[in-house]
Amino acid sequence: MNLNRRHFSLAAASVGLLPLASQAQGAAPKAGTDYIVLGKPVPTDVPPGKVEVVEFFSYNCPHCAAFEPQLETWLKTLPPYVSFKRIPVPFVGNDTEAKQRLYYTLEAMGKVDEFQPQIFKAIHEQRLNLTGDDAILAWVGKQPGLDAKKFAELFKSFSISGKAKRAAQLTTDFQVAGVPAIGVAGRWYVDGETAGSLDKALKVTDFLAAEAHKAS
Repeated sequence: MNLNRRHFSLAAASVGLLPLASQAQGAAPKAGTDYIVLGKPVPTDVPPGKVEVVEFFSYNCPHCAAFEPQLETWLKTLPPYVSFKRIPVPFVGNDTEAKQRLYYTLEAMGKVDEFQPQIFKAIHEQRLNLTGDDAILAWVGKQPGLDAKKFAELFKSFSISGKAKRAAQLTTDFQVAGVPAIGVAGRWYVDGETAGSLDKALKVTDFLAAEAHKAS
């Protein structure tokens, strides 16, 4: 299910747990079977009472593109205590840093919800070449609803580059083996491999977020 898994078994072993086959239907998710417990918790950036849930993704990943509609539907069901954010990963393709800056520029402009599906469609359905800064800026210039000048200024800014570097660090901290993947409360990692499918991964995420909220 995931792309560029980068030695997933080794990443799992490094936290002392290996993903096994998904357990019987109806049973509560189990650590080491349906999700991985991180050996070292990752600091979160949410207020007390909130649970941080992050999706690791890449615009270049066809699995992420296919997962996006399902994810969008799931996001509408999240309880108010969940704080959701996306993290563009520094792998999958040869222009990952540019794609990371693309995401964070949209985020800074408040345009992620509007353009996230459009970018996936442009790359994976329309087969447009959005590789590198020039191609991205040319595409942005053709999009109604996007201020191309403002986008270009932010896209090459120090602050956006800093967010891309932070995303790369978080990808390492969570030992992300492939995408799409989900991190919960800075403590747990789940994806389609661990849970058995991306649909089950979302159910495991719901469970883990609820557990984290109870403990907060």
